Amino acid sequence: MNIDDLKRVIVEQREEIDEILSKEKIIERELPAGELLKSLTHPNILVISGIRRSGKSILSLCLLKRESYGYINFDDERLASIETEDLNRVLQAFYELYGDRLDYLIFDEIQNIPGWQLFANRLRRTKRIILTGSNANLLSGELATHLTGRYLDFILYPFSFREVLKLKGITFDADSLLSTRNIAAIKNLMNEYLTLGGFPEAYKFGKAIISKVYSDIIARDILFRYRIRDKMTFRELSKYLVSNFAREVVFARLSKTFAIKDVHTVRNYVGYLGNSYLIFLVEKFSFKLKQQILAPKKIYCLDTGLINSVAFQFSDNKGRLMENAVAVELQRRKAYFNRDLEIYYWKDYSGREVDFVLKEKQRVKNLLQVSYDLNDISVKEREFRSLIAASEELGCDQLTVITWEEEREEKYKGKKIQIVPLWKWLLFN
Repeated sequence: MNIDDLKRVIVEQREEIDEILSKEKIIERELPAGELLKSLTHPNILVISGIRRSGKSILSLCLLKRESYGYINFDDERLASIETEDLNRVLQAFYELYGDRLDYLIFDEIQNIPGWQLFANRLRRTKRIILTGSNANLLSGELATHLTGRYLDFILYPFSFREVLKLKGITFDADSLLSTRNIAAIKNLMNEYLTLGGFPEAYKFGKAIISKVYSDIIARDILFRYRIRDKMTFRELSKYLVSNFAREVVFARLSKTFAIKDVHTVRNYVGYLGNSYLIFLVEKFSFKLKQQILAPKKIYCLDTGLINSVAFQFSDNKGRLMENAVAVELQRRKAYFNRDLEIYYWKDYSGREVDFVLKEKQRVKNLLQVSYDLNDISVKEREFRSLIAASEELGCDQLTVITWEEEREEKYKGKKIQIVPLWKWLLFN
């Protein structure tokens, strides 16, 4: 690709993003922006990965809004023919457009270009670089070896509930919660959040954009990238897994269900879906690592909007959608604020189960149960008994049940159980 063509693409991309930044309502993300900026205080690489359309590009641009930077998005059909040897031409195009004082460079979706790793490693010695990508393996292999201690990797998630409230202009400080009208607005938006999820564009263009995100992930990030031959089987498996969110999965059973001879192929397929950030797995808690590895995993989808757009559903899944929203929020908090946090589920041999076990270093710090409501006495007994059993086995007295709207503290078999509505837990816990 010649220099003039590259310059034209760079200029047009820059015009597009400048227009977005000037006209669109940009929400300040609730994440450790200071830590991200600190990683760029010396020649370094900041790697921002995450699911498609989660806002990685906008975050990169907002971080450097006071700086002079060069930007190029390789997820552009005009750049489809770019090869390794063209990357130096990209750098030359930047210099010709902006001069030689560019300290910051943003390479969007750079994983599309073969051999980009060595290029980035060479540049980071003199430049401060942000790389974005839609694959968890963006920073792997050779580059990771070269960059030991010289980069910060960060996973960006779709909007949290707090960020959606900001987008809608709904306040949620202590004073606003004294207003019945404001609480009603928050609860109404909670319903919308479970339906639409957290993709920023879903609140501008509606549900249709979510289906497009899903199809792009499957076609471009997985089928094309990994050269999967049996595309139909993979698509069926993907839809099945999204439809069975908040449930246990066993690879051997999936192998039989979809007539896939080798269970390792199933593992690979699930891994591809995880690498694209479409799904994630939660392991069963055990004091024995081998049991942890061998036990069934629970599967969650990264966004409830994706579930509602893609999954095969024939009944009201509000309780499971709530559980999925909690799972995503826990993953978000781990990625943003507490990398020591470990997230498991718990289940004993009698079938008693706790949705989330939160462990930090050597201590189980919290047990979370998600239940739509506790009005049915049998449901309440089941949820409470499971919490108590897990509490005694794991030595944890911080017990919480997340419901749709109930809020109180109860004592059960000598232990305090906090009952909190989902919206309040998402905002303040």
